[in-house]
Amino acid sequence: MTRTEFLHQFHHLRLTRREPDYPLKAEARPAAVLIPLLDYGDKLHVLLTERAHHLRHHPGQISFPGGAVEESDETVVEAAMREANEEIGLPRQNVEVIGLLPSYRTVSRYKVAPVIGFVDPNFQPQLDANEVESAFEVPLAHLLDRRNHLVHTTHRDKRPFPIYFIPWQDKMIWGVTAAILRNLSHHIHP
Repeated sequence: MTRTEFLHQFHHLRLTRREPDYPLKAEARPAAVLIPLLDYGDKLHVLLTERAHHLRHHPGQISFPGGAVEESDETVVEAAMREANEEIGLPRQNVEVIGLLPSYRTVSRYKVAPVIGFVDPNFQPQLDANEVESAFEVPLAHLLDRRNHLVHTTHRDKRPFPIYFIPWQDKMIWGVTAAILRNLSHHIHP
């Protein structure tokens, strides 16, 4: 999929299917992540991070750059850009934001706003070792292909709740990251 094909599909107005998020009974804390699309001309890749192994919450989990919205952030886009800069050294001017996906609520009581942006593929990540163990790329086509998505159903509050997994080489993308990618897949390939 090229940048032009992606933009055509992304900006095409239509209602798309969304994966169920976690039904919260209390107010969620706002958060934002950046889905960094690296444009190689004839194909797009997504830059993902592996969280540092010493972290208390979700050590080693695959994620997008991002985190909680701070009081200093005027918008969720600013929060995603700030977090991407802190975690992988991505300057704001190196990101062309093209839009957002609907927010996704998590069991840890966050309402995550996924921000999508194009990033120059020559960008060299500068990882914050306190937060990020590694960064790697995955072809967008692999992530959007629902034949690569695995679904495990668990129960929360006596109701079935799906957990998504997307294997890539020796990595397993799962949880919120996989659910957001699945929502992007529904948006691009309804």
